[in-house]
Amino acid sequence: MLLYMSNSACETQSTPLHSVSVAGAVVREDGRLLAIRRADNGRWELPGGVLELTEAPEEGVAREVWEETGIRVEVDELTGVYKNTTRGIVALVFRCKPAGGSERTSTESTAVDWLTPAEVSERMAEVYAIRLLDALDGDGPHVRSHDGKHLIQAR
Repeated sequence: MLLYMSNSACETQSTPLHSVSVAGAVVREDGRLLAIRRADNGRWELPGGVLELTEAPEEGVAREVWEETGIRVEVDELTGVYKNTTRGIVALVFRCKPAGGSERTSTESTAVDWLTPAEVSERMAEVYAIRLLDALDGDGPHVRSHDGKHLIQAR
């Protein structure tokens, strides 16, 4: 049973609203990583998007990667949780293996490419590159926060 309690201290605090997204760190056998150039802002990022209310995170990441890239994936494991403190987005990143399909763009992507780790660092903003690089190191799951542009160091 949900109980609502009212007092002046609670009423002055706002209830945080967060969006949950999922992204796939898709790693080929040769070590290259799947990336898209987003149609809305031209930036290189991992394929991913908002998790639907009724789907499991692993289902959501497989759906998002397929929709944005044409690549089917097998989801391996959670490699990181990343919070954008400015926009209130929590992203779950999963390492995945390609399992079929072929690269194609979508309404959300203007380019799809397999990048080396060095190319990831060159093309992507730090807050997105770290998600792919974290997926490679085997030390996850990592938990990180950023303000949309820069990582926030844990205290």
